[in-house]
Amino acid sequence: MKTPAQQTIIESLRTWYRNVIRNSKYRWIVVLGSLLYLVSPFDISPDVLPIIGWLDDGIIATLLVTEVSQLLFEQVNASKKKNQQEADSSADTATPTEQVVEVDAVSVG
Repeated sequence: MKTPAQQTIIESLRTWYRNVIRNSKYRWIVVLGSLLYLVSPFDISPDVLPIIGWLDDGIIATLLVTEVSQLLFEQVNASKKKNQQEADSSADTATPTEQVVEVDAVSVG
């Protein structure tokens, strides 16, 4: 079980990472830095230590994938919303170009 101090540290690091990656000015620096950290042999805890060494890499990878996928998801939704608004506004102002032709059907037989 986590102590309140550990929980505060973890949550503050997560919040910091999330805020920095959402800042478009620093986004690519954080993404590239995270990827470099994952492939680098120099870690907070060395990877030669089983489980403990992989924990910091797993946390960074999880944060990176979560935040990048959420950013992409938000961009796709914003793009869909913008396209829908453009389609709605063009449908309101457009003149009808389709003509309806009524046809009486007659059976031959």
